[in-house]
Amino acid sequence: MTTAPAPTWRTALSGAQILFVAFGATVLVPLLTGLNPSLALLGAGVGTLIFQVCTKRQVPIYLGSSFAFIAPVIYSVQTWGMNATLGALACASFFYYVAAALVKWRGVGLIHRLLPPVVIGPVVMVIGLGLAQVAVGMATGKAGDQQVVPYGTAITIAAIALAATMITAIRAQGLLKLVPILVGVAVGYTAAFVAGIVDFSKVSEAAWLALPQFGKPEFNLAAILFMMPVAIAPIVEHVGGILAIGSVVGKDYTESPGLHRTLLGDGLAVNVVGLFGGPPVTTYGEVTGAVMLTRNYNPVIMTWAAGFAILMAFVGKFGALLQTIPLPVMGGIMVLLFGSIAGIGLKTLMDARTDLMNPRNLCIVSVTLVTGIGGLGVSIGGFSLQGISLCGVLAVLLNLILPQAPEGNDPAI
Repeated sequence: MTTAPAPTWRTALSGAQILFVAFGATVLVPLLTGLNPSLALLGAGVGTLIFQVCTKRQVPIYLGSSFAFIAPVIYSVQTWGMNATLGALACASFFYYVAAALVKWRGVGLIHRLLPPVVIGPVVMVIGLGLAQVAVGMATGKAGDQQVVPYGTAITIAAIALAATMITAIRAQGLLKLVPILVGVAVGYTAAFVAGIVDFSKVSEAAWLALPQFGKPEFNLAAILFMMPVAIAPIVEHVGGILAIGSVVGKDYTESPGLHRTLLGDGLAVNVVGLFGGPPVTTYGEVTGAVMLTRNYNPVIMTWAAGFAILMAFVGKFGALLQTIPLPVMGGIMVLLFGSIAGIGLKTLMDARTDLMNPRNLCIVSVTLVTGIGGLGVSIGGFSLQGISLCGVLAVLLNLILPQAPEGNDPAI
């Protein structure tokens, strides 16, 4: 006996719910980095459709803006400008293609050998902590060195947004628990409105329907070399996401359609979205949580979610409204977000029971953290690596070349 397909309206409603779950994180990334929120929605929709084509629409996955790129994008924009950053983001897909080819050639085990927890953990921690001072600056009302919101007002609003996000994450139930960032932004925005620091002039000037303003990527070698290694973290996140959704649905998606296909789909999405000016996309854990909660495993709902995201990208007033969210609201969210990313890196080390009393492991973690957070840079002619990109390369190389500690030796340094 076969189960009758759900009515179209119900499938569409499920798709709208998926977009709601992913919405807060999707638009938060461009709001924090200066990218266009409308292009983030368009990119999420287009990226999800590209992923579905590559995977023959077998996997119930939605792609949204990647948090791993927030700090690198902020640094890159400050250093090389927005257009060079967009070109670099488009090129970040290179490592996805390499990973897809390696998986097709040697299987998923090779990825785990090249990128074990002792490499991934500290790199992810650097991504979270690399621009912690930016989060604090925004929370206190600063844009660079300029105080744009009075300190007392800013820190109060940031604290309200942060508290709302934390309380929702800890105490909320059901679908509300999946959208703590959205709740935090809404509560913080309300507090900012009451404080009189919300400017609606952009909303009144914006058209109801408008074509998003596409970026103009430029290909700067230094920016590209800086950005490409950042993709290591979301690639590992991707593998984890595919395994997670597979365990929820009860299917092994690494076999069919195959991990090489899912990596290729994600990489192509990152490439295309970067070329028209959107933030890089990645698989969303909160969507996996929603799929588990609703028990709706039909990949078609992700097609509907993508379609709704694309439609919303062309509503000009909506995009303008997103850009009215004040700096301290975003700062309060960033304090938690950047710390959470660092916490995920630490959890990676803990879950793998990485022994930091082992001199080899301690060397890899220590060098990665200090060079990454310290912003160490190496330049040889036109070739340059610094910060996150340099520490990522160092972590991989150290893991490959450092000898294993002999058994029975005193592990202390």
